[in-house]
Amino acid sequence: QVQLVESGGGLVQTGESLRLSCAASRTSLSIYAMGWHRQAPGKQRELVATITSGGSTSYAGSVKGRFTISRDNANNTVYLQMNNLKPEDTAVYFCYQNRAGNLYWGQGTQVTVSS
Repeated sequence: QVQLVESGGGLVQTGESLRLSCAASRTSLSIYAMGWHRQAPGKQRELVATITSGGSTSYAGSVKGRFTISRDNANNTVYLQMNNLKPEDTAVYFCYQNRAGNLYWGQGTQVTVSS
């Protein structure tokens, strides 16, 4: 059973930074696409960033230029560096792994940005 555990969330002020981590076990990050979604209260879950097994990245327009997704295959961890945070970034952030179309999710970590 794939296990993904997110960490690094918290309460910050507008303009500050956070780095989220997603530690994987019982799976290998290097051969699967990984990514982050987020879900704000009362809203649908939305895609934030993805990284392929080859290292190609893509971002939602709302975070492009502020967020960076990366992976450390040796430590089986995916990161989301979030800079210049805004109140609209407030959400629960979920890490996922895409295994041939089947998505596996972590439990989420809360990010709150105060104005």
